[in-house]
Parts: sequence; structure tokens; C-alpha cells
Amino acid sequence: MFTGIIEEVGTIRRISKSADGAGLVIGAGEVLSDLKVGDSIAVSGPCLTVTALERNGFTAWAMPETLKKTTLNTAGAGDRINLERALALGGRLGGHLVSGHIDAVVTVGRRSLEGGAILLYFETPGHLLRYIIPKGSVALDGVSLTVIDLDSSGFSVGLIPHTAGQTTLGQKEPGEAVNLEVDLIGKYVEKILQPYRGENAKQKKSITMSLLQEKGYL
Repeated sequence: MFTGIIEEVGTIRRISKSADGAGLVIGAGEVLSDLKVGDSIAVSGPCLTVTALERNGFTAWAMPETLKKTTLNTAGAGDRINLERALALGGRLGGHLVSGHIDAVVTVGRRSLEGGAILLYFETPGHLLRYIIPKGSVALDGVSLTVIDLDSSGFSVGLIPHTAGQTTLGQKEPGEAVNLEVDLIGKYVEKILQPYRGENAKQKKSITMSLLQEKGYL
């Protein structure tokens, strides 16, 4: 589990792709302080497992499913990536709960400036928009951000100067792709409530205060 608060921007030194996946050698500094083989680390969003430690870096492996569903499929040597180690139990949750499981690759549709902030609009698959709400949370390339607004085609976020300077998002231009993870809480709630919707609701109990208490929501 992650928070979406990026610790540093690293660089892909080498990437070797095959039918079995891809091996990445990533240059880093700050995240190496207590990193161990087997640890989870978010690499511009996707959660990868550290397979080896190197001088001023580490290696990780991305399986074919990860490549298919994320921007790592088109990544190359020299690319800058956002890095975050897994959240330690009892640590501060500065952003929001992020799993590192990417829902879709989305594209920057527009970029503009408003005061000192950079506004980015992302074109988004319709089936994911139901999990996105104004002032709710999303993770873009592993960065926790607050949704400003949304419409039938996508949503917008704002980058303060600190976020723009300390992550790769500040350099994103229209047409560029990023990894999107929607708020996982919404997906779990939808799954739990599914039996009580539509035709299924006729066969189930109504949602009441006592039912919510029984399920642990109250």
C-alpha cells in the first residue's frame, strides 16, 4: 500500500523486454536507505517488487500483465520515474490509500496555467468515471491528486509548484500518457452493494442502518 506522496524521481538506466515481461534497472538515491530485496516499490504508479540492489539503484521485474496495462510498456532508458516505497504501518498517510494497481493509461488532453498552478485535463474511459468525484482523490503516475472537476469525457487536476517540480507530472504535455489509479474505496463499496442493486435487490434485504452496522460500516 502507498500514499501517493512521491519520495524522489529516479531514472530508468536499462530496460530489457521479452515475452516473459521486462527487467528494469532504476537509478535512485533516497529510497535506497532501507530498501531490501522483496520490498514493494511504486514506479510511476505500478507496484513492482525489488529483485536486487545495485550501486545507486535497484532492479525490478514487470510481468506481461503490468506492461500491457501501464506506461512501462513504452518506457525506455533515460526515462524519469516517480518512486515511492510502501507505506510503513503507523506511518503518515499524507495523500490517500493507493494500491499500485493501475486501472488505465490515460492521456493529457489539455494543459493550462491558473495562477501558480498547472491544470491538467485527462481523457478517461467512461467505465472509470463513476469512481471519480469532484474533490475526490486519484493517483496519476503514482502521485496523489485532488480532482478539480469532471465531465462525460474526463477530469482535471491541479499541480502546485512543489508537486510540479518534485514529480514527473510537471513536464507532461498534451498527448502524453500517464498511469491512472482511481480511488480503491469506491470500487470496494460498489462491489459490496452490487447484490442490492437492480434485479438482485428483489432477492436481497434492503439497505438499512442495521445492515450497515452488521457489515461494519457503522
